[in-house]
Amino acid sequence: MKKQLIILLFLFSVVSFGQSVKKEDSTTNLSSRQTGFAFQKGEWLKFRMSYSNFLNAGYSTLEVNETTHNGKEAFHINGIGKTTGFIGLFFKVKNNYQTFMYKESLRPYRFIRKINEGGYTKDKEILFDYETNKATVKDYKHNTTKKYPISSNIQDMLSALYFLRNKEINNLNINEEIEIKMFFDQELNTIKLRFLGKEVIKTKFGKIKTLKFRPIVQKGRVFKEQESVTVWISNDKNKIPIKIKASLAVGSLRADLDAFKGLAHPFNIIFNN
Repeated sequence: MKKQLIILLFLFSVVSFGQSVKKEDSTTNLSSRQTGFAFQKGEWLKFRMSYSNFLNAGYSTLEVNETTHNGKEAFHINGIGKTTGFIGLFFKVKNNYQTFMYKESLRPYRFIRKINEGGYTKDKEILFDYETNKATVKDYKHNTTKKYPISSNIQDMLSALYFLRNKEINNLNINEEIEIKMFFDQELNTIKLRFLGKEVIKTKFGKIKTLKFRPIVQKGRVFKEQESVTVWISNDKNKIPIKIKASLAVGSLRADLDAFKGLAHPFNIIFNN
């Protein structure tokens, strides 16, 4: 149960948002071919996590702000996740992920990860240098600084979801897979997502048209091969996650959009149908 909760929190941090990338390199200059983003300053999303649809497991929030770095405009994304209720009584999780990414390319230049998962803690900062293609990892818990090679089209756990949200889906076929490269835990990883089709689902806000995806990850990494995770994304210009479900041997873990504000585009809800 503990491991499954961590998996869902991890999904919340990155995999679940990888819904809309074309088959192209992530170094694409977005500003040269579009006038806006799928998100904007002030966007705030809140998700409720539950076990078997009724036991409250926790909440996660994501907030978009703006900043500058080396004279360039940038986004500052802040993500917080924690357990609450009955599960929080015996397994406390409090995670904070922050990414700083250039608006021009939506590539990260700084990533912060502070987690406490049942007493297991990490306190790290990553600085990305695309001139040398090196990532400097500062581990404040162990007081170490190390450099690692990266590619020029890398993303971190949090920047990946916003980079992917900003892509458009043109010709994805059912069962077609898309992928993104990510630097996580001092390693380069490739995250794949399989498109399962379109579906209208019921939510607390009403019925919503969604795009359905399934993350496919490397065996022996964070996930086991047999774990089944499904993600439903709003089929509109916002491309926000509506529901995430992880099927378990007994019951299931899921995350549902619980509240939102500051969306960049209209949120299409079907009230009568």
